[in-house]
Amino acid sequence: RERELHCERCGRVLPGASLCPKCDGGRSLGLRHYWDLCSRYTLPLLLLTLLTGVVAVINVGIQFIQRDFIDNVLRPASGTLEDVARFFGIMLALTLAAGLLTGCGAAPETAEQDDRPALVVGVDPFPPYAYIGAAGAPVGIDIELATEAFGRMGYRAEFRFIDWSAKAELLENGEIDCLWCCFSMDGRAEEYRWAGPYMTSRQVVAVMPDSDIAALSDLEGLTMAVHATTKPEELFLHPDEYGLPRLRQLISLQNRELMYPFLSKGYADAIASHETSVLQYIADYDVELRILDEPLLTVGLGVAFDLRDERGLDEQLNAVLADMRRDGTEERIVGGYLPNAASYLEVDGQ
Repeated sequence: RERELHCERCGRVLPGASLCPKCDGGRSLGLRHYWDLCSRYTLPLLLLTLLTGVVAVINVGIQFIQRDFIDNVLRPASGTLEDVARFFGIMLALTLAAGLLTGCGAAPETAEQDDRPALVVGVDPFPPYAYIGAAGAPVGIDIELATEAFGRMGYRAEFRFIDWSAKAELLENGEIDCLWCCFSMDGRAEEYRWAGPYMTSRQVVAVMPDSDIAALSDLEGLTMAVHATTKPEELFLHPDEYGLPRLRQLISLQNRELMYPFLSKGYADAIASHETSVLQYIADYDVELRILDEPLLTVGLGVAFDLRDERGLDEQLNAVLADMRRDGTEERIVGGYLPNAASYLEVDGQ
């Protein structure tokens, strides 16, 4: 299934870059797809190499024939025509060999054969948990955790960026095997089979630096932007149940990256999301946002499997995640993206 992203600044639909060419001069789009282009067009490049070699051979041959045409080509008995044919044959063979070596040289650069069964992991572009790195491959906390954990279980993790609002449907119809992308377990215990929690995360509210909003109570009658189908959306759709102020308007966006321009342009008075995601955005784009001291909720993050999935993967994964916590692997991976990694691993029952 093709992944659809939007430019983080203007909202244009992109084939894989985080910024459209207009917004970043085309730099990220070109670099991001450099390897894809190389691997995708190996055969055309090989054919182009062969064609270039043939043209060169013909050019040299023409010069050779022109130079000795009268004295040699018109004298078949002299054997010159046989020499010309031999020359063409040798040059063509060398060209073919060079082309084949070029093609063979490119093959080892592709992914090695992996015969392990694949588990398709549904993720959403959500730094620092899952996103496309500079090399064009998925990276992030959850990407590394899933790769390591499923590898220990004897599986190969295959990551698929999905429309997060369609996650339940994709899981139910078997297009993906699990959801692993900063997915909070709180309030969803009966909706999925869970492995975890493996981390904790604070759901917070962020505002512009000069905003008059200082506490959650100040949100009364204001406009909030959230990512659709996430925990903050649920909280503000049922404010009385969670002891939150009633908003004038709740804007639910399918693309979470649009929350930030909605805030900066004044379409929303505040946004709500995972604290780690907000901090990552501030660091990546050198913007100023203020996070309210009072969190909305502290949640446990887990890996979701379909309720009808009876393969026992959730139980196996729970055991492996416990091993990764004990041997320090989980803290090492989280520490590569977040400071004070241990504070995010303080989860109930672990």
